[in-house]
Formats: sequence, C-alpha cells, structure tokens
Amino acid sequence: MNNIFVLHASICKTLANPRRLEIIAALRDYELNATQLTQKIHISKANLSQHMSILIEKGVVLSRRAGINVFYKLSDERITEACDLMREVLIKNLELNNNILKDIKNSSKGKQNEDINNNQ
Repeated sequence: MNNIFVLHASICKTLANPRRLEIIAALRDYELNATQLTQKIHISKANLSQHMSILIEKGVVLSRRAGINVFYKLSDERITEACDLMREVLIKNLELNNNILKDIKNSSKGKQNEDINNNQ
C-alpha cells in the first residue's frame, strides 16, 4: 500500500472526532489560547489538552507559548476549506435523502388514500 494513503487515513482519523472539528471551527479565523477555547466550545481544560495534543502531533494545529498562556492556531488555512467541502457534501447528501424520504412519504400517502377509496 502506498504510504500517502496511510498518512491520509491518519489525518482523516484525526479529523473524525466531533470535538476536534469544533476546535478547528473555533480556530478558523483566530489564534486562541486554551482558556478562550474552553470557553468558546464548552470543554474542560483536561479534555481540550488531550485533543490539542493529537491535533498538534498530526500537524493540524500549531502552538506557541507566551508567558503562562499557550496559543493555538491552524497550521494551514486549507484545513478549514477541507472541512467546509466535507460539510457541503454532507449537506447535499442530507438534502438528497430528505427528498427521497419526502417521495417515499408522498408515495405512501397516495397508496393509503388509494386503499381507502377502494375500501369504500
């Protein structure tokens, strides 16, 4: 297997966590320190620390220390573009499934009305 696929899968696993996606969204436009992040996404410092460790290790987030504060930012703006693209695909699929569901419901209602009319 090509190593690029292994690395790609590793990054996808890193992003396959709702809390990490929340962190990425919070860091979309601004560098934030740990306190700001915990307040913005309502997460404990311990939990944030675990997620940041993974995001930093995988190169998704960069950190810098300034006195007692640690500031975080995305390593590349294209990370948010990739997340946006995946969200657009998700929304398109949800809309398609919703339309299919509506068609099924409408078809089912038509069948029920037909059955009622036949029984009268």
